Amino acid sequence: MAIIGCGLIGQKRAAALGHSFLTVCCDAQAARARALAETAPGAEALTDWRAAAAHPNADLVIVATPHDLLAPIAAAAAAAGKHVLVEKPGARRAAELDAVAEAASKTGVLVRVGFNHRFHRAFQKAHEIFASGALGEPMYVRGRYGHGGRPGYEHEWRAQPARSGGGELIDQGIHLVDLSRWFLGDFVEALGRARTYFWDVPVEDNGFLLLETAMGQVAFLHASWTEWKNLFSFEIYGRLGKLEISGLGGSYGVERLTWYRMTPEMGPPETTTWEYPMADDSWQMEFARFVEDIRLERAPEPGIADAQAALRVIEPFCAGELP
Repeated sequence: MAIIGCGLIGQKRAAALGHSFLTVCCDAQAARARALAETAPGAEALTDWRAAAAHPNADLVIVATPHDLLAPIAAAAAAAGKHVLVEKPGARRAAELDAVAEAASKTGVLVRVGFNHRFHRAFQKAHEIFASGALGEPMYVRGRYGHGGRPGYEHEWRAQPARSGGGELIDQGIHLVDLSRWFLGDFVEALGRARTYFWDVPVEDNGFLLLETAMGQVAFLHASWTEWKNLFSFEIYGRLGKLEISGLGGSYGVERLTWYRMTPEMGPPETTTWEYPMADDSWQMEFARFVEDIRLERAPEPGIADAQAALRVIEPFCAGELP
């Protein structure tokens, strides 16, 4: 295993490897690469991502860099015959992932895009209920996701369009889009507004989306960098009931799933709630699924096509042309 990008997300990925061996740690900051390598006996610390992407001692490459490097590194690793787990959103724009898909097709490797929210316990249970048909015909979803930033946030790479590709829509908003697609399918129409209300940045700090499928199902989504109390809320409505996921653990509150089932007489619904107060293990579940994908030679979900579909939804609302 090679990890390229040894910041917070790279460290989370390293902690989720299970029985896999971390052999290469790469970061532009040598000290960060060394620090992560010290947690894995025998791991090599590098600063050259090209060398890490093609390293002979790695079968799989995890890419956890800023957005501008995600696709180039993933493409190089796939071309070198390495399986790839590339952090969400996978790229700044959908077209950047074309080279990754082409390289993977030529070498036969698998590429997973790290939309880890699908693997939260509440979402796994919710999707199981949804897939059973217990909600009846799906109607719409409503999602909100946000945090309030921190002092100096306007100077971080996420506020630089050339590196990030956009603001809050490509940061947390793309999780909402991916989750909405997971339940409702592809969207054929996207309306929205990207606004900068508080932070002095050239990207949006709030994104509002109204998405519609070919069947007329709607997703109403709001992602915000001005949510002063961290918030996550996602609701799936069907003709026979509703599923509500709230919290993601930590500062977002206890992860919780509530199922509201309509009764024939309507009125107050039958209600069942599951709480998941344990530590977030979505990273471990996601990685274990990818190892299983490789063993079974099974196409990963979400993969490149899923990331491209989500990116195409938000692209019209993100920052302007990229270099």
